[in-house]
Amino acid sequence: MARAPRSQKTELPLFQLIPNLVTLTAICAGLTAIRFAFQGSIEYAVALIVLAAVLDGIDGRLARALKSESDLGAELDSLADFLNFGVAPALTLYAWTLSEPRGAGWIAVLVYAICCVMRLARFNVGIKTAEGGDKRFFTGVPAPAGALLVLFPIFATKAVPGWPVIPREAISAYMFVVAGLMISRLPTPSLKAAKVRADHARYVLVAVIAVFAALVTYPWVTLFTLDVLYLAGLVVAFWQWRQGRGTGAG
Repeated sequence: MARAPRSQKTELPLFQLIPNLVTLTAICAGLTAIRFAFQGSIEYAVALIVLAAVLDGIDGRLARALKSESDLGAELDSLADFLNFGVAPALTLYAWTLSEPRGAGWIAVLVYAICCVMRLARFNVGIKTAEGGDKRFFTGVPAPAGALLVLFPIFATKAVPGWPVIPREAISAYMFVVAGLMISRLPTPSLKAAKVRADHARYVLVAVIAVFAALVTYPWVTLFTLDVLYLAGLVVAFWQWRQGRGTGAG
């Protein structure tokens, strides 16, 4: 009797494991960020969250380039996103200034983390359905951007000399706002669908290198500036979205 064909490969080239290794490295970065945050090393915690965001942008592209996409990789990526962009930033803020006897800061942490996981679940459902939509935009603020936005109070305090002390209540309220933006229907630009003319590619490459150099040399100022620019972009996106709804275009 002939054997039934096996549904899965019994052997894999080692290089096809690289994307999952990158994802697992990002998970380790997020967990270690939490450890550093509660040890009082906020700088290291933020650096590891930023590293996790960079790795998050790499693993999927590596998987597609190496033709090693899998259901396991997709699940790992989603779990890593929740840890690195939902749990680690919120706990870093909590360890930095929100921990207090009454626990109001902890409520903000829980709400932010829940909104992040709901944002990720909505995204996962969206990519599995046949509905297309405009690929140039995300629905709501994506989780990595939300993580960097929610850390804005730390960036501002570290980057701007003489920045006033931010009350805990204001930071908690700000976390609620960022959480709401993640689960909102606000269209936010997607860099994945962005295109550039071939003769302008060199300028884009130089700009990206300049940003990375600035991030290494002046990390707080660079992160603060990127957050301000992104917030300004959200204001413009919100205005255009409201205008479109008001005219019946949206």
